[in-house]
Parts: sequence; C-alpha cells; structure tokens
Amino acid sequence: MARIVRFHRHGGPEVLRIEEVEVPQPGPGEVRIRVKALGLNRAEALLRQGRYIETAVLPSGLGLEAAGSVEAIGAGVEGFALGDAVSIIPPRSMVRWPAHGEVILFPADLVVKHPASLDWPAAAALWMQYLTAYGALIDIAKLGQGDVVVITAASSSVGLAAIEIANRVGARPIAVTRSSSKAQALLDHGAAAVIASEEEDLEARLAELAGPQGVRVVFDPIGGPLFVPLTAAMARGGILIEYGGLSPEPTPFPLFAVLSKSLTLRGYLVHEILGDPTRLEAAKAFILDGVKEGAFRPVIARIFAFDEIVEAHRFLESNQQFGKIVVTL
Repeated sequence: MARIVRFHRHGGPEVLRIEEVEVPQPGPGEVRIRVKALGLNRAEALLRQGRYIETAVLPSGLGLEAAGSVEAIGAGVEGFALGDAVSIIPPRSMVRWPAHGEVILFPADLVVKHPASLDWPAAAALWMQYLTAYGALIDIAKLGQGDVVVITAASSSVGLAAIEIANRVGARPIAVTRSSSKAQALLDHGAAAVIASEEEDLEARLAELAGPQGVRVVFDPIGGPLFVPLTAAMARGGILIEYGGLSPEPTPFPLFAVLSKSLTLRGYLVHEILGDPTRLEAAKAFILDGVKEGAFRPVIARIFAFDEIVEAHRFLESNQQFGKIVVTL
C-alpha cells in the first residue's frame, strides 16, 4: 500500500485527500518509482478545480512532476537499474499517470536519469518549466543571439526558466511582473531589465528598453488587455506565444498591430513537445546540457511536507511564490 493524493470532488485545496491505495507491479514498459519529491504546477490546481484541458474521472489523482528512486522494472524496460535516481517527464495525461504519491507507476520513456548535481527537490522541479520554455522559445520561436524577448509572469517557474534559456542562447530577456517587489530577484536571476506592469506604462517602457529593433518574441501565459501594449512594442515579423489564460478579462485581438507588422500570435501547449519523440529528445538534450554546465538551476520557492499538500496548494494559489513549489516525502 502507498499513500497518494486524490480528490473526490472539484473545488479548492481543501478537497485534496491523502489516501492509501495498492500500487501494482509495473507492467511491460513501465517503471515503479519510490517518490522523494513532487513539483507543483498551475495545471494541478486547474484539474482540481475542474478547469483544466483534461477532465478528471472522480476520484482522481493528479500531478505532473516527481523525482525518486527506481523500485521495480517492468518487462522490456532497458537502461534502468533498481535504486537509480530518476525524475519524470510530465505525462500528456495526469489522470492516466498521476505523479503525486509515495509510489507511482510511469512509462519508462517518460523516466529520466537526471544529473547527479540535482538534489531531489531540484530534480522534481526541473522538467515542466524547462520543457515549456524550451518548446516556445527554442523549438518554435528559434530564439537566438541578440533577440529581444519579453517574458511575462516572469517570477513563475516557467518564467525563470525562460530567462535562463534566453541568456544561454544570447538573447536579451525583459521580465514583466506585476509589482516591483520581485524586481531585484529577477535581475539577480539574469533578467536584462524588469517592468512592473501595475506601476509603469508597459508600452512606453518596452519601447524604451527594446529600442528601434523592437521585441521579436513575447512569451506570455496571461492574455487579456496586456495584448495591446505587448503587440504595440513588437518588431515586424515578431511572434507572440501564448501558453496560458490567467487573465479573467477578455483578450482583444490587436488587429492593426498584427496587420501592420505581420505579427504571428501562436497558441502553445507543452504537449506539442511531449507528443513528438524527436522534438522531446532534442529538448531533453538541451535541458540536460544546461543543467550539467550550471546554466540551468531550478529555483525553489518553498518546500512543504507531503502531509501539508493542502497548504502547498493554498500557497500555489496565493501567487506569492518566486519559482517552484516542491513537496518532499
């Protein structure tokens, strides 16, 4: 028997329960993992609330990220040994492959032996943020030397990963956050400049910081009214990649900016990378190289104990964090 996180109805963090279930032996192509740490993401909160792109079958498990040691290996699985330290690539379905529990079963092709330089919390915080940022900035936008990239929600784990990726390829990351309270931390993390969107004129500051070349890439999970100043500051032929919809307000279509500057507005989910083995292998190689060379260092906002999973979700929804929330076992 093992304890896992489940919910029997949709709602706030209080609907989460830790329940004992039997975890079977791994089937062909599967690995059973004794979990040491879990990473929390907005997606888990949305699934719990009934607002995610995937529909939960109640009672439902949840979770996209975990790290631990290999406990059992199914038939046909090669490249792993009992006791190996591993982390998991986020599955395309967390209802089918929930990661938040003491013991989990996962397809072997989503299990990675991560660099020894990562401790359990960092390993559990690695894949979702860097895969999401890599897929948008490198795979799709082809971000490169000298490009100006605007990263909104910059203090999120994905935003911080995007700053590191931009610096690694020689681009210039401009971080956008709501208030100036996190500005210095973002500068320390590698942002070339920081704009507090609730305290400054976003369009004017972007025009000032980007200069005559303009912003070639925007990486945004918010939407809403921000589309107007963001696209106004973009360069001809620029691309805005939208990977979320956090704003409760309608998102206007900036017709004049799109037409006059031949802009691309592109919706994106990390599932594009996860569902393509060739693109996923390229992403894994890029990320692992960055970790090994010290360019990528997951930022941990706060660590909770497994029994504090409800409190961890409450903190996730508070928007106070700088980086990833991790739960340890």
